Formats: sequence, structure tokens, C-alpha cells
Amino acid sequence: MMMRNFLLAGLMLVVVAGCQPTQKQDDLSSPVHQASIDKLIDQLTQQYGEKQTFRIERGVKAVANLWRASDGTAADFEEFCQKQFIADEEKLSLVFDRLAANFESLSGYMNRITLELNRQLHEDKGPILPIDQMFGAYSPSAHLQDDFFNNKIAFVVALNFPNYSLEEKNELGSEWTAREWGYARLGDLYTARIPASVLQDYNQVSSKARLYISEYNIFAGKLIDNEGNTLFPEQMKLLSHWNIRDEIKSNYDRADGLAKQEMLYKVMLRIINQDIPKEVINNPDYLWNPYENTLMDGDKPVEFEKEETERYGHLLAIFNGLKEMDAYYPNNDNYIKRRFDNSMEISQDEVETLFREYASSPLLREVAKLISERLGRELRPFDLWYNGFVGRGGIGEDELDRITKKRYPTAKAMEADLERMQKDLGFDDEMAKFLASKIEVDAARGSGHAWRASMRSKPSHLRTRVAADGMDYKGYNIAVHELGHNVEQTISVHFVDNFFVNGIPNTAFTEAIAFMYQSRDLKLLGIEQPDPQKAIMEVLDVFWDNYEMMGVSLVDMEVWKWLYANPDADAEALKQAVLLISKSIWNEYYADIFGEADNPLLAIYSHMIQSPLYLMNYPYGRLIMFQLEDYISDKPFADEVLRIYSIGRLTPRHWMDKAVGEQISNQPLFEAVEKALVQIKK
Repeated sequence: MMMRNFLLAGLMLVVVAGCQPTQKQDDLSSPVHQASIDKLIDQLTQQYGEKQTFRIERGVKAVANLWRASDGTAADFEEFCQKQFIADEEKLSLVFDRLAANFESLSGYMNRITLELNRQLHEDKGPILPIDQMFGAYSPSAHLQDDFFNNKIAFVVALNFPNYSLEEKNELGSEWTAREWGYARLGDLYTARIPASVLQDYNQVSSKARLYISEYNIFAGKLIDNEGNTLFPEQMKLLSHWNIRDEIKSNYDRADGLAKQEMLYKVMLRIINQDIPKEVINNPDYLWNPYENTLMDGDKPVEFEKEETERYGHLLAIFNGLKEMDAYYPNNDNYIKRRFDNSMEISQDEVETLFREYASSPLLREVAKLISERLGRELRPFDLWYNGFVGRGGIGEDELDRITKKRYPTAKAMEADLERMQKDLGFDDEMAKFLASKIEVDAARGSGHAWRASMRSKPSHLRTRVAADGMDYKGYNIAVHELGHNVEQTISVHFVDNFFVNGIPNTAFTEAIAFMYQSRDLKLLGIEQPDPQKAIMEVLDVFWDNYEMMGVSLVDMEVWKWLYANPDADAEALKQAVLLISKSIWNEYYADIFGEADNPLLAIYSHMIQSPLYLMNYPYGRLIMFQLEDYISDKPFADEVLRIYSIGRLTPRHWMDKAVGEQISNQPLFEAVEKALVQIKK
């Protein structure tokens, strides 16, 4: 999972918008009337000529829309536009360069401040104190929005760098240079004006949700079955949902694996239903039977308090914080539209159609039958995470743990190995050294993430879990995934044309390279996989993994639709809605395969609680990964990664054209699965 920086992600909420600190929600209208707008457009057009008509019309209307009484009168507005409109192309280019340099500094240093203030929350650095939570909830860049409207920088940008709709970008962008794309991306920054207090309030509820999730550990060694037996090592601590899911995955090659999987599956259901005892969350003091939902202190039963709705209370707070911003967006007046049309730059309808097509594929039923045959039993719901298609060179998970713990006893041991890892993937000595120098590795408190650096002089951060006895294979596998993010983050900051096109079209595109790296984790350990069916198995693995992610993403989207349809709901009503929605999606696309109806398992993902509408990036990322891997299969991996992730932040349509010459689709993967199934039956 990637954590974006505070400007070209955070600043899409911070410097993307702004207002006066005292602005009230009912003070949203501009004092500038249409007559002033028309008069000013005519005057500027007469002064600078018809060739400037488009920029004049769009710029003047944008400023008028953002102007408030606190900024001045209509006459002040007219005077500002007359003085600040830049018609000369050379001067406009010079202003663009100055903005790029200054925004990079602001983005980079604000991002670094945020990173430092959150270290205690994000890294494994001892107990979290109340003061740590207060710093983590503080947004050091929230005031920038007020400053940039007060000093009129925001208006200069809005006036001179037009905002284009997604449709316009897709239609016109093929003819744009990288610099013209930078102009368009600069024009994206000021399309709304949100009070700093609203942003700060949201940052606080978001920080609380992240902390809640990062501390949601289950002590697996304290789980007991109906006979009172423990199945897991005494000190095993699993973060929900990531580590619980990965522990389920790791038990397919173990004799006692099925019993462990059933137990962890019951834990997941308790979390989703919120009847989990509060006393077992991040607490090793009690024995817990998740089958009967009983708690023991030694041999004595213990009364406990169910969590009830806390999980969904955090989701509700996230929703309310984002809904509070809706009134400040004139065109995209709800978070769903903003997330898809503005951020992802793919419509929600297009995403949902793609996912439902995938989840309905008859090929899934064929693959499910194959999995059932390989397991020698009927499928269980947790077989969503079947990983028997993944080859490990004949090495079991325990041995892999031994290898990774020995190689990486600390986070810094991995940091010292990054240059070697990049060389093994084909980067030359100079580039491998450069990439490694721009990445720092930290021991994570949560499951792991990549923290982007948004200026060239600062490193990105790779976070993964490292136990006292070293990094186990699960932590290593996550670390290699996050390393892929870090490589993208480094390339797409340092090797793009200008600061405003740094990055990728949306988060799915960085998930793609993260999956590409993750699939090479054994290669980076020096473990060869000679299996002649390896390529076939990799196709089936991607296909099955994406089946699960399509479902959880559909649940996420449907929950947000429900929230907007029921904006006054409380946490209990939201919980019941999530359960109903997850069961509905399950019944439509999963019940026939797993032989069980009304299962809420698709609601387990922690992203849904702390990262609003993030989940669709994973299945999209895997589709993109598959197309990238197919395209570069006969080309040098490192050279292609460098080429592709230097394209910059175009729209997904134009990025895919430049990267592989085709658009995102289910069909390439469907066709590969059809071939794989034919071959595996031979």
C-alpha cells in the first residue's frame, strides 16, 4: 500500500483548494456577477487577440468562481485579472518554471514535516503516547490554502493555467508535449476552495482511523479451539486484516494448515460482525475461542465487552469529514465523483462495469474447480486467498522465514541490500546505486507502506514489519511490494519533464509496478524456480487474486453509494448496511463457487476503514501489471521500468498508449487464462 505525499495527493486537498479561515459554509457565492465577467473577457480579448480567447474565457471564469467578498470587490476582481493575465508565451513559461520550483519545495518540505510528525505512529518505535496522536493528527500544510488565496497566488494560477475536464484531456492530450501536460496539471490545482478548518478536522479523523487500524493486532498464540488447543506460536501477532490474510495464505502447504485457516477465518468474521471482544484486540492477556466467542483467563471464563460498532464508526467519521467538503466543489459535489473523475480519472461506471464483467467470468468457475481438485476438498470461503499457484522453488514458508530473518535482522539490513537487489533486476551499477540512495527502510508499526517523496532532494520511505528476531517472509514479501512503489516514486519524480507531471496517472499504476516487484521476491533471494509450468501458474495466480479484489472493491463502492444515500445514518446502521452489501455481492459472484450464501467476508479489508475508495486500485493495478509484464516479456525489465515510469502523470488513457499501446481491459488476462487452462489439462 502506498501513502501519497502532502502536495500531489495531500495537496490535492490542501493547496488544491482554499479559503479564508473565517469563511462560513453559507459564504460560498462569488460577489462577481456575469456582467463583470463578460466585460472583462471582452476587454482582454480585444487587448491580446482572438488566439487567447480560450485561455481568457476559462481563466476569468475560474477566478470569478473562486473569488469571495473577502478577496475584494468586483472592481478589484477586474483589476486583478487585467494586471495578472499573462499573454506572452515566454513569460508564461518562465512563471511556470518558478511555480514548479516553489511547489516542489513546498511539497517536499511539508511532506517531510508530516513524515517526521508521524514517525511514532507509523514506525515500530515503542508505545504511542497521547502527544504522539496529537502531532499525527496535525496538518502542517493546512494553512497554505489560506495563504495562497490571501496572497493571490492561487488566483494567478487559476487565471493563467486553464483547467481541462477529463474528457478534454483524453481528447486533446495525445497532441500535448510534456510541458503542455504540466500546464494542464497545474490547472487542476485550484478548482475548489475548502476552509482550512475543514481540512484539519478531516486530518484528525483520518489520523484516528489510521491509528485504530495500525494497532488492530490479534495475538494468534492466544487463540484456542473448542478443545482448548492453541494452534499458533505463543508470540505470533497478526495485524488485521493483512497479516491474518497472509497467515491463511501461508498454511496451504502445512499438514495442520486447514485447522489454522478455519480459526483465522472465524476471527475475520468476528471482526466484520463486531462481536469480537475488545479485550483481545492488541492484548495478549486472554485466551480467546473465536468459534464460541468465549474468553478465558487461564482456566477461568471472563466476561467481555463486544466491539459493537467502533470499526464502522471510524468509516462513518471519514465519510462525514469528506462530505463536509462537498459544498466547496462546484462540479464534483460528492467524494465518489472526485475520487473517480478527478483522482483516478476513470469514471465510476467504467470501473464497476469492468469489475462486474470480471467477477462474472465463467473462467473463474473453471479455475475454482481446478483449485478444489488440487486441495482435494470442497472450497471454503477463505480459499479466496488460495496461493497454491505460487511456486516457492520447493521451499516451505518456515524455511523462507529462516532465510529472510538471517538476511534481514533489521530494517537497515534491507536498506543496505537495496543496491544489490536493483542490480539483480537488471539496473546498471550507476542506476542501482542511485535508486538505492533515494530509499530509506523503516520498521513499520502497521503492515507496511511506501511513503512518497515529492522533491528530488528527499528520499522515499519503505516501511514493513520487522520482528525482534528479524524480518519474516511475510514482511519481506510486503517489503518487496513496497520497494516497487519506491522505485516508481523515485523514477517518476527524477526522470519526468517537470514537477507538475511527476508521478503516475493514479494509484493503480504504482500498484502495478509494486506487484511486478513482489512477483520477483524469490529471485531477489537467489531462489530459482525451474518449474516449466511457472508461467501458467503465474497467470492463474493473478487471475484468482484479482477475483477476490474485484469483490472487496465492489463492496467498497457500494458502501459509499449507501453512505451518500443515507447521510444521517449512525454507526450501527452503517454496520448493518456493510453486512448486507457484502453478503449481496458475495451471493451474486461468489456463493455458487464456495457453496455458501450470505457470507460477509468481503468486508474484512482494513483499507475500507482508513483509506476511502482505495481498494479498486489493487485489481486495476493487477490488470495493468499483467499488460505491462506481457509487453516487456521479451525486453529488458529494468530498461522498460525506467522508460514506462518516466512517462509522467498523464491520464490513464494516454499513459497506457505510451506504455504498451493498448487500453486497460480484462480481455488480455481472460485470453491468457483460457490458454493456461488448456495447457494445464494436457
